[in-house]
Amino acid sequence: MILGTKARYAVMAMVELAGRTPDKAITLTELADSQEITVPYLEQIFSKLRQRGIVRSVRGPGGGYMLGKPAEQIFISDIIEAVNETMKMTRCNAHEKPGGCMSGRAKCLTHDLWEGLEKNIHNYLHGISLADVRAKKLAPVFKDTGFHTHT
Repeated sequence: MILGTKARYAVMAMVELAGRTPDKAITLTELADSQEITVPYLEQIFSKLRQRGIVRSVRGPGGGYMLGKPAEQIFISDIIEAVNETMKMTRCNAHEKPGGCMSGRAKCLTHDLWEGLEKNIHNYLHGISLADVRAKKLAPVFKDTGFHTHT
């Protein structure tokens, strides 16, 4: 799985926003400059974040965007989902049609493997808040087993 640029840029911008003065709005131009993202792309992203209440906009002089709630309550998974990026691993669309992706709606042999990976990624990202990223409190989830890929 490759996380799309929309999700990565949304997380980058939100981490930046979380590090700014909480009661002072920041313009998208400032965020774009500091994160090297175009303003039009950030406008698309922040529109979706605002719809979900993750950020709020402030109009007028000194306007811009602020966090919609404390950084401790905004999880990385919330940001990714708000910009309509998926963390989907299977080719099945179980939400629309029950069953699997094979003919007759059967599940492929690797379905449970990919579905388990998808759930683990979601749980990991749902356990990390903006405040955690800012504080660099990203505890390792998996112990290094010494496993290395074969070449």
